[in-house]
Amino acid sequence: MTAEDFFSRIETQYESQLPFVVYRKPNSIKVSALLQNDAELYTAKTFTESGFVFSPFDDSENTILMPFDGAECFEIRYKSKKKDGVKNLKDNVSEADKKNHIALVTKGIQAIKNNQFEKVVLSRKETVKTDAKPVTILKRLLNAYSSAFVYCWYHPKVGLWLGATPETLIKIEGNHFSIMALAGTQNYNGTTEVDWQEKEKREQQIVTNFIVDNLKPLVNDLDVSETETVKAGSLLHLRTMVKAQLKTDETSLKQVIFDLHPTPAVCGLPKQEAKKFILQNEHYNRDFYTGFLGELNFETSIAPRSGRRNIENRAYAFTKKSTQLYVNLRCMQMQGQNAHVFVGGGITETSNPEAEWEETVSKTTIIKSVLQ
Repeated sequence: MTAEDFFSRIETQYESQLPFVVYRKPNSIKVSALLQNDAELYTAKTFTESGFVFSPFDDSENTILMPFDGAECFEIRYKSKKKDGVKNLKDNVSEADKKNHIALVTKGIQAIKNNQFEKVVLSRKETVKTDAKPVTILKRLLNAYSSAFVYCWYHPKVGLWLGATPETLIKIEGNHFSIMALAGTQNYNGTTEVDWQEKEKREQQIVTNFIVDNLKPLVNDLDVSETETVKAGSLLHLRTMVKAQLKTDETSLKQVIFDLHPTPAVCGLPKQEAKKFILQNEHYNRDFYTGFLGELNFETSIAPRSGRRNIENRAYAFTKKSTQLYVNLRCMQMQGQNAHVFVGGGITETSNPEAEWEETVSKTTIIKSVLQ
């Protein structure tokens, strides 16, 4: 299948108002598609199901499932094209948007000082007009974010979402898994050798501590990496990797996921207090922004290594289940010609409201440019 045929098939599915998801994992040239054969709205109830999941920020709401069974799955190799008509446009957000976000951040800082919580992640939604088709936007995201999880997700009963997220929630193969703690943001200026302020270091440590504390009762062989600076698009972040092994037959995948989600990187700490503040004060519905998405219990067949004299080993191939979920950042919801772009940042006691505003502007620069 050619790339032209691949994207044409996606367009046909969209025009037929049938659910689909197209996605590419970080640093890969393989683009996968799952096309649902009916318009039913399925949900993941036990997380023993197999399919592609799309879950909202509010963990009290249902996780949507596109089952692998009864769907058409195919893939292509697609190399990113660095120049695809994408322009870095001058930001044109309104003064009212700026004023409202600075007021929200200021309120969050005061709540921290009043000991309501230690950290909170506050966001905003910005609407941009666009004539670009979803497949065109998807191609531009693939080209602009080679190291991100890029996707286009559609269900006629829910809507159309696209994004390019740098953050992994969890990766599991068998009983082994890894989790990414990602926090802190600054512009990339040609090098990853940069200095980080204490505010960003503290924010990163909060996220890492939360993950470790929640996982300890559920896992064996917990390993925490050194914190490093990583590049995502035109931005830099602090990243720590946490690896461990699930305690077999004692821990469900669903329990692990929802003990972590939403993490302090997208919500705050303590989780319930920060979440309550967000729902009461952001004055808009995040929906799937800062939720998670990805492959759930994806089955792959693995054959033992064998030489010419041991071909019969192929009979002993085994099936391995893997789950790879990503936090839904740098995303947008499409409604007609309106693209609702979501962006936010972590707030601590030492945060500067004006600087937090500027950080959200930096985060939207490339994601907005793919709309033009």
